[in-house]
Amino acid sequence: MKICMHNWMRPEPIETTIDRMKRLGYDGIQIMGEPRKYDWKHVRGLLDSNGLKCFGSVSIMVHGRDLIHADPYYREMTVAYLKECLDMVAALGGSIFTLVPSEVGKIVAMADAETEWAWAVEGVREVAKHAAKHGIRIGLEPLNRFETNFLNRHDQAIKLMQDANESNLGVCLDAFHINIEEADPYQAIMNTGKYLVDFHVADNNRFPPGQGNLDWATLISTLKQSGYNEQLTVEFVVPMDRSPLAKKGEAAGTTATEAELKFIRDHGSDLMSDAEYSSYVEASIKHLRAAGA
Repeated sequence: MKICMHNWMRPEPIETTIDRMKRLGYDGIQIMGEPRKYDWKHVRGLLDSNGLKCFGSVSIMVHGRDLIHADPYYREMTVAYLKECLDMVAALGGSIFTLVPSEVGKIVAMADAETEWAWAVEGVREVAKHAAKHGIRIGLEPLNRFETNFLNRHDQAIKLMQDANESNLGVCLDAFHINIEEADPYQAIMNTGKYLVDFHVADNNRFPPGQGNLDWATLISTLKQSGYNEQLTVEFVVPMDRSPLAKKGEAAGTTATEAELKFIRDHGSDLMSDAEYSSYVEASIKHLRAAGA
């Protein structure tokens, strides 16, 4: 299996990110869904010169980005944002896009369930049609109930995929989220089967694989049994210890925009030093390879 990772967890120059991935043996990146943050041609050149691939991207659903927002102007803006992300993926040679339909952290509905579902179907369908122009497959990603009240399980994601009814739609699962929401995470993988577009990896505590209690050998074996033998996408979000037990480490050595920092902190994490972050990046790929990826 190929191993790539997201880069939204540590805002830093893309050159630093790519150099680390190359040095630690990664196959490529799923770049942060912030298309105006990057010079696409420059990033493509960096990837090519380092023998790395852009597998795709992931929507960064900060405040206001929401396909089920009650205000139609927000829904239209979100569709425009997602189309721009897809244009970036195409420019970077990617083929997949992970889509979270609603704002991360929004857990209160703005309309009745039937109305929100109809908005989601409409928005997802329009985005999928744009993705098809680029030959990109979309994976609808369910998150746990503490991050969204809209899409939490694999069967819900499959239903949205079916109702939107575009051939390039599928499902993205995340080991951390399915461990919380699915009665049987392994069966969720099997049920998703041919619809699986991407699989995100972090342990049950959202530390890197191997630093929690998930059985990674069984997870990887189940993925292969389901017919999925594509990329694993590292997405650890290490919780920051704010108690007296916390180890005093180095300064972060990087900066983030207000929106980036809020997004990271809303996930319970924070900026960390290059050395600490790099140790988690290295631990992730080592454990996944040892587990059979």
